Amino acid sequence: MRNAALRAQRVFFVVGIALLIYVGAEWLHSRQEQAEGNRELDRILSNTPVASSTAPLHDSSLPDGSLVGRLEIPGLRVSTIVFQGTGNHVLSEGVGHLDGSAMPGQPGNMVLAAHRDSYFRPLRNINKGDLIQVTTPSGIRTYKVDWTKIVAPTEISVENPTPKPSLTLITCYPFYYVGNAPKRFIVRAEEIIAEQASKQKGVRKTDSAEPASDPKLTYVFKASQ
Repeated sequence: MRNAALRAQRVFFVVGIALLIYVGAEWLHSRQEQAEGNRELDRILSNTPVASSTAPLHDSSLPDGSLVGRLEIPGLRVSTIVFQGTGNHVLSEGVGHLDGSAMPGQPGNMVLAAHRDSYFRPLRNINKGDLIQVTTPSGIRTYKVDWTKIVAPTEISVENPTPKPSLTLITCYPFYYVGNAPKRFIVRAEEIIAEQASKQKGVRKTDSAEPASDPKLTYVFKASQ
């Protein structure tokens, strides 16, 4: 009986160590993808003047894992890379842009999703009026939070197109739920013009340069799958 208990302890110990190694490896891989995405975006920006322009990001069919841009919420100290797609392999590495939703600078609803226990955990403290920035090679877009809502997973109307350029952030809820969370936490923000954004506290004022003239953008970075 004692030997059986010792064997069980050893098994649990080995399983625990294996899980820790797995989680640690996933965390390290995620941070590496974020760092590489930031470097690639900064490299593109250094070769393409960025302004708060009206030139939209090209509406092309980007493969999953392609670099889209960087999402920043200054009030929550959030800065994370956005990749194309919302599959598990993408969401394990950053924020995902929903296929078919608007791209930055296009009319309609840009939908971004991320896990509640990683990149979107800070959303639990977001408030109406907070500013959100999305930086892409075509420019910097600033959005102001209009409302937050808790919905059922079947409530997909939050992904519908909108008359004005808007941003929708989606994550699971409750934030500290153990297991598969039963609801979704939604943040809706509307795009504001650069002059309005520069007056808001915590947002860096951008140069009033002329919009980049339809930059020829090639996504050379792709998150590993």
